[in-house]
Amino acid sequence: MSTSNAGTIKTLLRLLPYARKALPRLILGIFAAIGAHMFALAIPQMLQDLVNSLVAGGISALYPAVGLILLLGTLEAGFVLLRRWLVLTPGTFVEASMRNSLYEKLQDLPVAFHDRWPSGQLLSRAVSDLGLLRRWLSFGLVLFTGNLITIIVGLVILFTFNFWLGLIFFVATIPIWIAGFLFEGKYKTVARLSQDQSGDLATRVEEAVHGVRVLKSFGRGSFAAAQFSDDASELRSTEMRKARTVANIWLYLILIPEVAVGLSMLAGVWLVAQGEVSVGTLVAFFATAMVLRWPTESLGFLLSFTLEAKTATERFFEVMDSVNEINDPADPKQVAEPRGLLEFENVEFRYPDAAPDAPALLRGVNLRIEPGESVALIGLTGCGKSTMTALTTRLHEVTSGSIKIDGVDIRDLTRGELRTLIAMAFEDATLFSSSVRDNVLLGNPNGTDADLTQALEIAQAQFAYELPQGLDTAIGEEGLSLSGGQRQRLALARAVAAKPKILVLDDPLSALDVDTEALVEDALRHVLKETTALIVAHRPSTVMLADKVALLEDGRITAFGTHQELLKTSAHYRYVITSLDEEQREREVNI
Repeated sequence: MSTSNAGTIKTLLRLLPYARKALPRLILGIFAAIGAHMFALAIPQMLQDLVNSLVAGGISALYPAVGLILLLGTLEAGFVLLRRWLVLTPGTFVEASMRNSLYEKLQDLPVAFHDRWPSGQLLSRAVSDLGLLRRWLSFGLVLFTGNLITIIVGLVILFTFNFWLGLIFFVATIPIWIAGFLFEGKYKTVARLSQDQSGDLATRVEEAVHGVRVLKSFGRGSFAAAQFSDDASELRSTEMRKARTVANIWLYLILIPEVAVGLSMLAGVWLVAQGEVSVGTLVAFFATAMVLRWPTESLGFLLSFTLEAKTATERFFEVMDSVNEINDPADPKQVAEPRGLLEFENVEFRYPDAAPDAPALLRGVNLRIEPGESVALIGLTGCGKSTMTALTTRLHEVTSGSIKIDGVDIRDLTRGELRTLIAMAFEDATLFSSSVRDNVLLGNPNGTDADLTQALEIAQAQFAYELPQGLDTAIGEEGLSLSGGQRQRLALARAVAAKPKILVLDDPLSALDVDTEALVEDALRHVLKETTALIVAHRPSTVMLADKVALLEDGRITAFGTHQELLKTSAHYRYVITSLDEEQREREVNI
């Protein structure tokens, strides 16, 4: 992940569309913060007259001045409370809005994006970075702006007390601004590195949690722990670099004001001795300098906070700025009366990150599947069968050529409509942390109980009724509480329940035992009579399920026909089907 060189203000201004509704309260919060500081700065003004009156023997002015100072202090506290009330809520709405936008973007981006990005990096952006931005908007932005304005106003007030004292104090504090400028250059790099490493660490945790069964079965828990420890140590080293960088700026922010006060005091005492400055003025001058102490010292923390917010903003927009090349057409078409005719016409596909001189995975694929016809797609491992099925729902986009449904190019359909016409079941069955009912009806949320029952019967997933809460049983994260075969059957039921015109099955029966597979195939035959089907086959029994067979070889469909026809005419088909026979026999022996 590259670090942007855009200015801090320019980067943070990109948050404006999300923060627009919260701006009124945030601005009022800034004014409340400034108001609190102004009341604090007004107190030294009272001290000036009070001390001068006391020095002149005017004791009568003491009680009104004390009362007024008490009032100013109360108003300061009230404005602090008002500031907290104003800024507490808006940041949460901004965070929620940004998180929703990020989630929608992640759902919209193509599979190729998710293949490139580690899930932990996306998770850290959705949780840690947006939480940091919420805190910065509610706290960092308000206090940084309020404190900076307070420092400027306070310096002006110091000059009004005495020009030379104000000049001495101002010149003595110039190194603070130089140190702040240098700090920004150093800190933004280490802050970005820290946040990226946090994302990598989150990825490591997620992989270990999801793969805990594998790690335990191979006794590699200690190996995973060592990898995690190495990544955590790198993050710790980076955090220590951050801490040292912040500590250096704190040194300047604490030491320099003290030096400025000391120099101003020497000059002030001399001016009082010369009679050019009154005692009250000198007291008010240093009381004002003390009021400015917290805003000045806070600059280090608030500056580092702001730079971290800049980095979090960059990381957020790295995702939001990602270009989705698989979009809905500007003028979408519709399939008026879907029949389920599926056609591949001169389809070529190569992965975007493939080497320029590497041949395309699919080259000139032509295939026509008539409505209600089922076709088994077979070929050697790695020939592109799964990729070809993924192209049908635009999980990937064809490089050239076209895929049509009832004569309409799928790129002319909205993705929503396309994915109501086609349903997929994958070999790697993914389920969600929800009930069996919700998982099966995911593609048909308005489905009836009859639809649900029929889909479970076809997929031979009646085991769902025997779960603790039946169909309302929450099956846990990714369905890992179920066996591989059970997950596949529920995933197949999900595809069937969607009632698509075209059903694409990417070897969804690989984890089933022989008897269950036979029952599922028998039930599927009834479904496939009315549904167009493209089935990736890795076993002869799956091939027999289809009306015809397409042989994928060297990126092309080199043979098409019935199983018996291809056995007679294609030597490569006989080789592939023999390989499938051997794999199935070995599997049956293992079972």
